[in-house]
Amino acid sequence: MIPYGRQSLDQADIDAVLQVLHSDWLTQGPTLERFEAAVAERCQAQHAVAVCNATAALHIACLAAGLGPGDRLWTSPNTFLASANCGRYCGAEVDFVDIDPHTWNLDAGRLAAKLEQAEATGTLPKVVVAVAFAGQSCDLHTIAKLGERYGFTLIEDAAHALGADYAGRPVGCGAHAAMTILSFHPVKIITTGEGGMVLTNRPELAEHLQRLRSHGMTRDPAQMDQPSHGPWYYQQVELGFNYRMTDIQAALGLSQLGKLDAFIARRRYLAERYGTLLADLPLTLPAAQPQAQSAWHLYVVRLKLERLNVSHREVFEALRGAGIGVNLHYIPVHLQPYYRDQGFAPGDFPEAEAYYAQAISLPMFPALSDEQQDQVIAQLRHLLA
Repeated sequence: MIPYGRQSLDQADIDAVLQVLHSDWLTQGPTLERFEAAVAERCQAQHAVAVCNATAALHIACLAAGLGPGDRLWTSPNTFLASANCGRYCGAEVDFVDIDPHTWNLDAGRLAAKLEQAEATGTLPKVVVAVAFAGQSCDLHTIAKLGERYGFTLIEDAAHALGADYAGRPVGCGAHAAMTILSFHPVKIITTGEGGMVLTNRPELAEHLQRLRSHGMTRDPAQMDQPSHGPWYYQQVELGFNYRMTDIQAALGLSQLGKLDAFIARRRYLAERYGTLLADLPLTLPAAQPQAQSAWHLYVVRLKLERLNVSHREVFEALRGAGIGVNLHYIPVHLQPYYRDQGFAPGDFPEAEAYYAQAISLPMFPALSDEQQDQVIAQLRHLLA
């Protein structure tokens, strides 16, 4: 089986982890600090706060933005559940903005129209989570301008997009979003096993994020309501969480980060090759967002079903049966039972629903060989040509 995605590990990664295992610090130690500093430098961000996974990163980013009961978070319906659930964790209402029919990202034009309506009804969002679907940023310039006008905090969910660029700068640099979320799950661009990170250029947000990931605790006398009792003393000044990343994970992340450019180059090569070799098939291929250069976490195609004698499911299952581990990213979040119970229904976001009825994620990972990619293409050609 050729999987749709997988980690790429080598002996240097194993040695990095073993070095930490032989050290005095397995968690909350110097390797974690080095990993945070290295990712911040790579992304041209001022601050990086590592956590146990990207869902935790989204959660504390929303809390740091002040999201709470009575507030609203808007995001794309074409995303993983966490991009919406983070709002519910904070007690906020969640709503969605339909996707662009070409880039499959949150549509900035639809966002502008929805904000105008929300302003008239007093239902503006406090946070907008703009998802960099498949590794490609949304129209961040337009969305950031809308944030200035309507007063929402922009968080970029860049779980797919470490190593991508937008407007000539690395994703995560903070030129448009107040905070950027990264994921280090095994199928992502680099891995720490599980892990996530929040990037920001605002020191007050970084300080808040650091407290939230560690039980809301501080040892800083300036944040305490009484003098310290001694060198052992700390205070819990707010409700936080145990969302910390270990030094074991950070060591793997540091080693992986050294391969980031090579990983991205290989992904971009494979994406270009897919685009060339699939161009004559009845497929809609990924389209570029202006100013964005994708990290190609995913390579998604859409079936032109009106030109086929087979169904979406039949193509998917035939590929799986042939040893091609395709997947589908994503089931529109608003169609999940939990969100249907919140009042959403089929037909609410037709572009995301049309996308879901046609999309298939093809194998895409650095270790995918040209020969394996040829097998994927040959099976598609057999089914569709």
